[in-house]
Amino acid sequence: MVDVMPSGNLDDRFGTAAPAGAVPADTPTAAPDAAPKFVTRRELRAAEAAAAVAAVEAVAVEAAAVEAVAVALADVTPVVVSTAAVDTGALTLSLMDFSAGGIQISAASIQDAPRRRTGSRVGAARKLRRAEVRRIHAGATTPQASRRHPASVLATMAVVGGLFAVAGLPAYALTDTQSDGAKLSSASQSVTVSDQAATVAAVRDGYEATTAEEIAAATRDDVRAGNNAKYLASGARELGDDYPWPYELGEEQGGGLSVLNYYYRQCTDFVAWRINRDAGSYKAPYKWVWSNMTPTGGNASQWKYAWEKKGWPVTNTPTVGDVAWFGSINHVAYVKQVLDNGFIVIEEYNYGKKSVYNQRTILASSVEAFLGAPVG
Repeated sequence: MVDVMPSGNLDDRFGTAAPAGAVPADTPTAAPDAAPKFVTRRELRAAEAAAAVAAVEAVAVEAAAVEAVAVALADVTPVVVSTAAVDTGALTLSLMDFSAGGIQISAASIQDAPRRRTGSRVGAARKLRRAEVRRIHAGATTPQASRRHPASVLATMAVVGGLFAVAGLPAYALTDTQSDGAKLSSASQSVTVSDQAATVAAVRDGYEATTAEEIAAATRDDVRAGNNAKYLASGARELGDDYPWPYELGEEQGGGLSVLNYYYRQCTDFVAWRINRDAGSYKAPYKWVWSNMTPTGGNASQWKYAWEKKGWPVTNTPTVGDVAWFGSINHVAYVKQVLDNGFIVIEEYNYGKKSVYNQRTILASSVEAFLGAPVG
């Protein structure tokens, strides 16, 4: 490295002679009229930098390390200007000019640099030419262009394009509703509906959903079908049962009231049917129903009181067609037959809490009372 006098203690202006140490001792002294003159510190620093660059060039040439120069200058852009053959003893290299950071390193300048022998002291630096000084100053003032990554360039273009796209959107919120001095008003608009359109009725597409009521009805139908199958298998018809609703849902199945206003397949409904049959009433409106036969209570246990209240026959002697009344167990039956040995045959429904037809032969004395046919 070339020794340069520090400029920290120098005045702003110097004499016309070069400072001591600015040029190496072994460098030939130039003529008095060609010696550089330093007026300001800035010029001194520029001269120091130029001397340092010259020393680097000399070391690079004598070490034959052109690649080291390329590594040191990271952003070198090789531009082939000219080639020159440089003799380095046994090796002839073909060198190219390089341009980096505004500093020109040419084959001609490398060829003009002083050589040194291997193992000797680094050769003394030559004095800078005026053209080289101008190039150094130009490189110091001209900023080096930086290379941007392609991804960042694309991102910048996308952002700028998006800004233009947003700016081009229609600003409806800022649009005035007035046009040519006329302001739009909803009152100025009207809609006329044709009379034919008013008479058009909506047409369903035929799709129907099953309602909860329909599902319940279907379930009840299934239960009725099961009741009817059991009834037919029981042989009740062959025994003489003529009850019209043996398949209907009983009270334990959620069944309701019959047209006689007693619960289906209960003992009371069956006996009320037999009383109507004997009176010749086979269809609605039936002659005897809850409202005119047992209005004081529909339970079997309340039937005797209703008979007594109306003055209808109540005895202990059975007759065919009488009502066998079992008040203690809340049950009634129909007397079908009176036997000679004190027994009777009765017909009934829901005996033993089973909503089915049944026949029994029992002692007449086991019946608490016999209710004769209603009068009226």
